[in-house]
Amino acid sequence: MIDNTCSPTSDDEDSDDRPDTIKNDFKDRRRRAHTQAEQKRRDAIKKGYDDLQSIVPTCQQQDPGLGSQKLSKAVVLQKTIDYIQFLHKEKKKQEDDVSTLRKEVMALQIMKSNYEQIVKAHQNNLHEGTDQIPDDMKFSVFQGVMDSLFQTFNASVSVSNFQELSACVFAWIEEHCKPQTLQDMVIRVLHQLKNPLF
Repeated sequence: MIDNTCSPTSDDEDSDDRPDTIKNDFKDRRRRAHTQAEQKRRDAIKKGYDDLQSIVPTCQQQDPGLGSQKLSKAVVLQKTIDYIQFLHKEKKKQEDDVSTLRKEVMALQIMKSNYEQIVKAHQNNLHEGTDQIPDDMKFSVFQGVMDSLFQTFNASVSVSNFQELSACVFAWIEEHCKPQTLQDMVIRVLHQLKNPLF
């Protein structure tokens, strides 16, 4: 009789080797997948830094001390932060400028509306034009003031010689050409023109 106990033993040995191979294959696949994932992550980070370096203007301005040396990631991040803060400040300034311009536009619109109302009121009251002082009245006021000044000049200034004339003219100006004196004179002339009988 043949003993068959040996042959199952060889089958068992084969089956014991197979799980180790499967385990090793699984570990290799996992290691490769992890390596690929890590490589993808590094590539994505590198691409991100490259993109930042190409977008941020201050990253493109090389420090003369560095020469052609590539910027470190820390420098790229700091320059990016600085640039973002600069953009925030610019945005705030632009918003303030826009707000100021809106206020100016509003003020101009109010002024425009007021001027339009003034023009409309003036056009509706054309008869107001007849109340304006005519040129001959203006000339009469001027003539009255000049006549009064000439009378005082004639009475006060000696013209016997140039030295006396010079001295008298300055004295006359100080006496009769003071603002208050001229104002009183104009009021008197206007009163005479308004009430010619008095």
